[in-house]
Amino acid sequence: MQNSIPIAWLLPSMERQNYWQPLFKEFTKTFPQTTVYTGFWEGFVPGLEGVFTVEVVGKTEFKPSRQGIGYSPGLIHVSPKIIGYLLKFRPQVIFVSGFSLWTLLTLLFKPLGQWKVVIVYDGSSPTIDYINSRPRLILRSIMARFADAYITNTSGGKNYLTKILGAEAHQVFARPYQVPDVKTLLGQQEEEEVNNESHLPRPIFLFVGKLLHRKGLQFLLKACAILKQQGYQQYTLLIVGDGEQREELEAYSQNQGLTDCVNWAGWGNYDKLGAYFRTADVFVFPTLEDIWGVVLLEAMAFSKAILCSKWAGSSELIVDGENGYIFDPYNPEELAERMRYFIDNPDLILSMGQRSQQFIAQHNPEAAAKFLVEVTHFALNHRRGNPPNKINTTNL
Repeated sequence: MQNSIPIAWLLPSMERQNYWQPLFKEFTKTFPQTTVYTGFWEGFVPGLEGVFTVEVVGKTEFKPSRQGIGYSPGLIHVSPKIIGYLLKFRPQVIFVSGFSLWTLLTLLFKPLGQWKVVIVYDGSSPTIDYINSRPRLILRSIMARFADAYITNTSGGKNYLTKILGAEAHQVFARPYQVPDVKTLLGQQEEEEVNNESHLPRPIFLFVGKLLHRKGLQFLLKACAILKQQGYQQYTLLIVGDGEQREELEAYSQNQGLTDCVNWAGWGNYDKLGAYFRTADVFVFPTLEDIWGVVLLEAMAFSKAILCSKWAGSSELIVDGENGYIFDPYNPEELAERMRYFIDNPDLILSMGQRSQQFIAQHNPEAAAKFLVEVTHFALNHRRGNPPNKINTTNL
């Protein structure tokens, strides 16, 4: 049933965030008067052209204050012109990402615009939470006080919002909403038409992501070097991605004699990633810090066994020993041991992959959109002082 209520989504950047698009397609079936505002837009994924409205407001830029092992702390520069767009559109509910200037402005102009604000906090991590920055925590706590609801993918995100920022627990909803869509990842090809054959030695361990320090690929390659020392070379590490560390990591791979084991595929369009997921056997997520990590859910949707860093927010979806294993990326010996276990026990790959698909089945764009529709109604009821609705926030 369609609703004429105007809804705004404020996402400062949608760089490599195409997983939002299938979700917005489903969300706008209920709220067709939805507009997504962003300062960085890469375009629609093939097959989803024009399924929701996008407005580009200024240009979003990130200014790091320093470099670290995880996310680079700093400031997100967004255009203050967003308020002009919102006052013209007059949304009743605004979903705004994080605690940027856009969040502050939507809260400051809330009495004038008479809108409700839902803060979107994807997940918790040391750098993003700014636990050691008292000024930031004070400002965030003030902003949190005036929001009407909050959504987050993880229980860690909920703990941060309630225990650190002081948000009311009944207003914070933790359920995965950044979720995969198999059809979109496969592009225009039907699932059964995707070539799943590969001449690469198996098992195929798959890495997908930017090639930068935070993603932890250097530790995965160290694990491969350990495997070689132990006499294990009949497997493939398939690397899908590009970035500032590629030249350095390729040189390391060559120096360690891993040329026969490591395959560098480069970066492909979002709608082509499904072919890589279907070809692989085990997905490896060695990140040093990730507030969520949709790529892990994408691998689960393709029935893959998982090796996941304990520093990933999406590790909450891994039941250790059932659909994969959680490891410490700073301990490449541990990772090598887990990889070796899959090499020696190929039957385990299939059984764990099946469990992954079972776990992720309930986390799809349709279910996530239903959840967000419920949060929207909660925010509207909260404005009128009605008692809160019960919302399904089941994580697993």
